[in-house]
Amino acid sequence: MSSVQAVERPSILRRFVQSRNGLGLLFMLPAGVFLLFFLTYPLGLGVWLGFTDTTIGRNGVFIGLENYAWLFDDPVFWLSVYNTVLYTFVASVLKFVLGLWLALILNEHLPFKNFFRAIILLPWVVPTVLSALAFWWIYDSQFSIISWVLMEWGWIDAPINFLGDPNKARASVIAANVWRGIPFVAISLLAGLQTIPQSLNEAAALDGATSWQRFTKITLPLLTPIIAVVMTFSVLFTFTDFQLIYVLTRGGPVNATHLMATLSFQRAIPGGQLGEGAAIAVAMIPFLLAAILFSFFGLQRRKWQQGAAD
Repeated sequence: MSSVQAVERPSILRRFVQSRNGLGLLFMLPAGVFLLFFLTYPLGLGVWLGFTDTTIGRNGVFIGLENYAWLFDDPVFWLSVYNTVLYTFVASVLKFVLGLWLALILNEHLPFKNFFRAIILLPWVVPTVLSALAFWWIYDSQFSIISWVLMEWGWIDAPINFLGDPNKARASVIAANVWRGIPFVAISLLAGLQTIPQSLNEAAALDGATSWQRFTKITLPLLTPIIAVVMTFSVLFTFTDFQLIYVLTRGGPVNATHLMATLSFQRAIPGGQLGEGAAIAVAMIPFLLAAILFSFFGLQRRKWQQGAAD
């Protein structure tokens, strides 16, 4: 009996490894272990801290929803929510429009096309802090190159205070984020454009379709799944942006550029209120889940996958 079992056990293990599901599970196991230890634990700890009054140097006690009730009446928190939604929406729309436009240009037969494709990645590969420092000098209230050029042209009489006025500061950080994020969107959409058969556009052109008709009826529908995935990542990256805002404005002036991520850090680390900061971070989760679920369920639709009716 034992000899029969010794023969059967390797056979079952071999079949499991050779099956598609078994092999896929083995490949995903290292990533799953990594996510479990380095992401799941910090997330769980953050959720727990949001229900406590923990401060730096003192273990807190469970206080239930008091942190969230306090945040509900905190105008600075709601201002950060407004800033985050505005920042994410405007920057994501601009990155999509400009990134798609750039991808369409790079998809054409241009001289030195590969060189331009490589150059366009520079804003994305440059460290965020270095990019933020560059924009900090560009937006300097006294030595801004933008102000200097406009004054030389006679368009303005005094330097522009980019980061000192609330509305100008919001526009400035959005512009910096768009500049940094366009390459990711453009290169990703360019990869999607490469998968669209050229014969479809050629056949449509022979049938008399205009460039706009070919774009709206062929290119855009077939590119929709790629757009959904790319814009989901773009929204997540933008919504959780921290380094760019912290280096440029640290949330100022008068909290006008505070995002939920930067406010969470300010309350938790410099402010010492770990429980409150964790509660703000946890409050970001519903927004992130909404973006992920929108993309997930959208990609299940045949219309999104194939550009056809359901």
